[in-house]
Amino acid sequence: MKHNSKNHKDYRHEACNESFTCKVCGWICSPQGAGTDHRNHCPNCLSSLHVDDEPGDRASDCGGIMDAVGVWVRKNGEWALIHRCRRCGKLSSNRIAADDNPVKLMSIAMRPIAEPPFPIEHIKELQKAVFDDEK
Repeated sequence: MKHNSKNHKDYRHEACNESFTCKVCGWICSPQGAGTDHRNHCPNCLSSLHVDDEPGDRASDCGGIMDAVGVWVRKNGEWALIHRCRRCGKLSSNRIAADDNPVKLMSIAMRPIAEPPFPIEHIKELQKAVFDDEK
């Protein structure tokens, strides 16, 4: 783990009650309405900053913008965002917040359906290949 040279607070064990301005869309992000004591992304565009090596430690020297590139569902049914850093490529998982933009969340969740990794017009050929392999 890197030394936290920026002298930022460590939020691993205490609430973060600070507001911040999103570096991507300019939204004023406040802890109120998030439903958590640890807001780590913009509720409007869902972007984040790469500031942690471990959740809440504020020890990363990267500082790159992290784009929400996917969602996944935890065992308990809770949704989480997958963020990827534009600068270094690190992936991280973050719980969604109560006030996150639902349209943005759904557009990220539906992206694999809307933009499949293969030409959609070839779906019948793919189905045939799968079912023929099962015989």
